Amino acid sequence: MSNFNNFSNSHRYSLEKGSKKHHCPATDCGKKTFVRYVDKQTGDYLPEQYGRCDRESKCTYQLNPYLDGYAKIIWKQEQKVTGVTKVTLPKQQYFRIQPQPAPAPVFFDFYSFKQTLQSERYEKNMFIQNLIYKVQFPFEVDQVTKVIELYRIGTVANGYRSGATTFPFIDIQDNVRAIQVKQFDENNHTTKTDFLHSIIEKHHNRNNKALPEWLKAYTKQDKRISCLFGEHLMNKYMSNPIALVEAPKTAIYGTLYFGLPETPHSFIWMAVYNKSSFTYDKLKVLKGRFVYVFPDLSKDGKTFIEWEKKAKEFEQRLPGTRFIFSNLLEKLATDHDKQQGKDIADYFIDQDWKNYRKLTLGHEYSKKNNIVW
Repeated sequence: MSNFNNFSNSHRYSLEKGSKKHHCPATDCGKKTFVRYVDKQTGDYLPEQYGRCDRESKCTYQLNPYLDGYAKIIWKQEQKVTGVTKVTLPKQQYFRIQPQPAPAPVFFDFYSFKQTLQSERYEKNMFIQNLIYKVQFPFEVDQVTKVIELYRIGTVANGYRSGATTFPFIDIQDNVRAIQVKQFDENNHTTKTDFLHSIIEKHHNRNNKALPEWLKAYTKQDKRISCLFGEHLMNKYMSNPIALVEAPKTAIYGTLYFGLPETPHSFIWMAVYNKSSFTYDKLKVLKGRFVYVFPDLSKDGKTFIEWEKKAKEFEQRLPGTRFIFSNLLEKLATDHDKQQGKDIADYFIDQDWKNYRKLTLGHEYSKKNNIVW
């Protein structure tokens, strides 16, 4: 151990000097403010996760090779090569640990997902029934059916979430990454939020049943909502512009009001999940697309400002991608609505959807008063 202490005290690894910066590996940062560690004896960079972000007031990411065991592993590897001594050390080939690839995602069980889509369940689905019968301007059954099929919306049939709506996050390869579960009141306002894997896990635990193998592996993941809601539609509609919102429910309302993406200029409505999910890792799939962004309202427009700033940085990393922000709500909403964090769906629902079908959207937008519409 003392030999390793001498090794570590020599400061073989240090932060790179100079003004060169790299993109921060933190998923909620990604800015080009990252200083990497360098091996002074070889002149090579350490694996890309080792370093420190200079945005210390906003991003706390830093990874020190001496604190996480990297330096000690390298030292042990070198001891095993030929028995390194002070005499032979300068002549040795230094071995570096290769960056480990991100673990492959574990997908949601497809059979369990299919059960949510059973046709007889929709009679219990509060959200769907409200759209057809109880909202101020009810939608036609065939339109709601098409949207259900497009996004593969389902229903929880039994248990404490009976009648709740399932919103699956399906990636561009058609893999189910996560299934959000929401319960709604008669006005289609969210009352409870859950996830289907959690519901299944609780069911097995309450009944003293062993968890399925897929669920054991699935719940060990750090990230489950690792794609956009509606992402699977990108392969079917390969050139359509994207309308990006925060929540799946809002994306559903957008599609119901403006119609399915049946023409090349029609929107594909997609959702990021929540405010903090507007990240490069999620949005890089949108490379090459026109993306019209409709942030939820927030106090002092903080969400709008934050997302717009991030989008400008993402455009530099995603050639051919254009993020176009709608500030319609920011200009017209009351302070009360901003405090409540209302979204564009809260305004849609009070208006007749038939009027919106007459509008031409996609690449056409008005610049009058700097409002995208």
